[in-house]
Amino acid sequence: MSVILWSHDSALAHHTPDGHPEQVARHAAVTEALADLDLLRRAAPLADEADILRCHPERYLTRLRSGMPATGARMLDADTFQSPGSLEAAMRAAGGACTAVDAVLAGEARRAFVAMRPPGHHAERETPMGFCLLGTVAIAAMRALDHHRLERVAVLDFDVHHGNGTQDLLWDEPRSFFASSHQMPLYPGTGAVGEAGAHGQILNVPLPPGSDGALARKAWDGILDRAQGHRPQLVIVSAGFDAHAHDPLAQLEWDEGDFAAITRAICAMADACGAPVVSCLEGGYDLPALGRSVRAHVEVLMEAAG
Repeated sequence: MSVILWSHDSALAHHTPDGHPEQVARHAAVTEALADLDLLRRAAPLADEADILRCHPERYLTRLRSGMPATGARMLDADTFQSPGSLEAAMRAAGGACTAVDAVLAGEARRAFVAMRPPGHHAERETPMGFCLLGTVAIAAMRALDHHRLERVAVLDFDVHHGNGTQDLLWDEPRSFFASSHQMPLYPGTGAVGEAGAHGQILNVPLPPGSDGALARKAWDGILDRAQGHRPQLVIVSAGFDAHAHDPLAQLEWDEGDFAAITRAICAMADACGAPVVSCLEGGYDLPALGRSVRAHVEVLMEAAG
């Protein structure tokens, strides 16, 4: 049973200004890195509006739709932009994540990877930020909980930046467990240990600048012990690769082997719980490092997909 890959060319239509790190070339780097792997490839559909509205109010969607520029890119905050194709790309990122949830819960595969942009884990309930428009992984988690009536879902985030948007969207959701490792101090300035959620179901593990892969693996051993205690029926991963030593936006010292090891540990925890895994691309801004890291991540998903 292979890994299912969801993607769509609309990811190429989300444009940011020249020199912006969240650039169209990211999608090409990921696509090229996975081109020769034996994956089941599917087009990411537009998300159902009902799925989006579990996390974002209708007035927020209306703002994004009504503010869509005819040309160029509209600044939503200091580093987040919306071009004519941005909302479709974000809707297909969320749609890919939701249909990946559907597929793994239906037994079509044990593992899935959603290779879309823009990323999503910084988007709060009514606030686009950090390159993100829609809370992709939280939307997928809520589909699993409300549409599929799962009782327990774990969302695990190893992007170098704290997933403040995912935390915001799942803060008062006792059926979810959200864990994030991230550099601190760093944008967006959230993710302190004391931010534990309304039900104690959120775990933040800040890492100091310069932390290497050995510290990361040790941190994830503890995170996964907590995650396994939640007994998730589904694991969703915010797979950001900007903790890589070559990434220009942060100062952690991970490499492809660290991403592979953490992915392998996540899959082992999920298997111990009988849970499938859906992984969604988040950050990663050095293009060669991004390609190598995504490939290492997906190859481990393939190892565990049988």
